[in-house]
Amino acid sequence: MNRKIPRSFHMPWGNGQIIEEVSVQAPHWEPTIQLKEYEEGQRSLRFCYHSEGRFGRGPMMIGEEEIAQFGKALARTRWIGRMLRKMAGSD
Repeated sequence: MNRKIPRSFHMPWGNGQIIEEVSVQAPHWEPTIQLKEYEEGQRSLRFCYHSEGRFGRGPMMIGEEEIAQFGKALARTRWIGRMLRKMAGSD
């Protein structure tokens, strides 16, 4: 699903913008990775999901099929793919 980017977020420890987002469609939900940029400039990744049009903060579980789909979708991102490669020690 295409959601407006950038869009604001508000957390108890800071506010900012979701500046990039990638998601895939799974049978029962839409696993999503968001790049959040806080007003002070820090960036962080949020692993979340959408289900029936609602945002979910619970654990994001993805199967092997979704991992392959994410791989293709990440190729279209500018920052999220880079951050995940760093996390995996590949960058």
